[in-house]
Order: sequence, then C-alpha cells, then structure tokens
Amino acid sequence: MQFGRTYEEFEVGAVYKHWPGKTVTEYDDHLFCLLTMNHHPLHMDVNYAESTTDFGKNVVVGNYIYSLLLGMSVPDVSGKAIANLEIESLRHVAPTFHGDTIYGETTVLDKWPSKSKDDRGIVYVETKGYKQDGTLVCVFRRKVMVPTETYIKERGGEQPGRPELREQGK
Repeated sequence: MQFGRTYEEFEVGAVYKHWPGKTVTEYDDHLFCLLTMNHHPLHMDVNYAESTTDFGKNVVVGNYIYSLLLGMSVPDVSGKAIANLEIESLRHVAPTFHGDTIYGETTVLDKWPSKSKDDRGIVYVETKGYKQDGTLVCVFRRKVMVPTETYIKERGGEQPGRPELREQGK
C-alpha cells in the first residue's frame, strides 16, 4: 500500500479519490466537540437544533469534516510529507448530518521545487469532500512540503524507523 508520494510522483492535474468513505455518527460529532471544547448547541443539543434552527436537527461541526478529509488524504497526499505549510482556504459549502457518509478527493493544482533545499518540493492541492448523494460539503486548499526520492534514499528508504521482527529464542 502506498503511503504518500515523493515530489517526483505528483503530477499537476492528477486526482486522487480517497477510499474508503466514513459514515459520521452522533458519537463522532459529540466526541470531536468535547475534545475541542466546541459546545455550540447546534452540534450538541437535539432539542435546540430541532426547535430553533433552520436545519431541524444537529449539524456536524465543520472542523470535524475538514479534519476527517485531511486524514483521508494522508495516504495519497501527505503520508511522506515533511510539513504541511499552509491551509490557504477552507470553505464549508453545505451541512453534514449524523448518518451522512463523507468521501473525499484531492486534485494536484501545482508543484515547484523548494527554493532553499534541493531535496524537497512544494505541492499545492485542493481537497473536496462530498456526501453519499454527491453534495459538496467542504473544500480546502493547502501547500505541502514533500521529499524528493533523493531525500528518502538518504534517510534509509521508505520506512527508516521500522524495527525488524525478533522472535523469542532466535
């Protein structure tokens, strides 16, 4: 299984469809809200959401959807990244509700070599998240610093920190 890409492996215009999707549960939403101290009743209080909002039900907190999509993109985009440099834009386009399944895809918009070090480059990507019915829910653009093949080779290959299995008595 591929986990990220080197600079040379990215092609401008390439689209990576992230798999599998993730069905968002009420537990996921509430846990994220609690972990991030977001106690807005739109996300946490069914009575409030049903009786006072345009949606008539709880809306999943948008930053969870963003975080989910960012995580989904790691095996295709940033698994080998040296750093995420910038989130240039983040738009929440439509609401997500408990029970919706989120899918994502990332398009490579541009890439260029680092100006300061020749063993890395910058990849500029846009990730889109959509629900099971195809509704676009979230879009963000970011710049990721990724290694070149030379960088990987000089540091011990694909999994330099992975220990070797030792069996008892051998």
